[in-house]
Amino acid sequence: MQSIELEPIGLIHSGYKEKFGIPRQPGLVHSVPATLELLPPYGSREAVRGLEMASHIWLLFLFSECVGKGWKPTVRPPRLGGNQRLGVFATRSPFRPNPVGLSPVRLDGIRFEGDRVLLDISGADLLDQTPVLDIKPYLPYSDRIDAATFELAEQIELLDLPVVFLPEAERICEAYSRRRQVPLRRQIEDLLRCDPRPAYQKQQHLREYGIRLHDLNIRWRIDAERIEVLAITPAED
Repeated sequence: MQSIELEPIGLIHSGYKEKFGIPRQPGLVHSVPATLELLPPYGSREAVRGLEMASHIWLLFLFSECVGKGWKPTVRPPRLGGNQRLGVFATRSPFRPNPVGLSPVRLDGIRFEGDRVLLDISGADLLDQTPVLDIKPYLPYSDRIDAATFELAEQIELLDLPVVFLPEAERICEAYSRRRQVPLRRQIEDLLRCDPRPAYQKQQHLREYGIRLHDLNIRWRIDAERIEVLAITPAED
């Protein structure tokens, strides 16, 4: 068979600037919005006519950070602690024969700014500048399968722990939220309750981690009793 060349129809603009810290699945965090900007010649009013009737949409996208990095027939899923291998097609690993992903997201609105067509979305698990290959409306009567099961991941695993900000981190968080008009505290809480740590490090309670969100570096750690935000500083590119 001949190879097929695909061209991105748009780019994602989001607060997720690096892979570590992004929710591992779509729909887990809605407090961090994103925007899909359609590219010429796909960014036209005609191309999205009627899409406003959909509450949710499917995004077919490219794992751009994984392009050219190869794939293996088996991978070590984080949920299994990296200690057990499964077939790549039994996982959602981004390292695939064709590095293509699929995410359902909420469509919050469609904006037209001059020649630009912008789709405001939430619940996305997409890195900033991710190329999008296609958009399809989510159809509840056929896309939702209530009887579907997957023994490896039957339910969402979120941490039920209080999130505590150290005083200086709290001050910076409040000031940033006022200046940028974003719910930064809620965004940080939602992301950290998803527990970005690798499974094999979850017992190392003194270990500190960092995630990049917007133009900030967030330093944090987790123990058995709480999630602690240690510092919030400007990110250095």
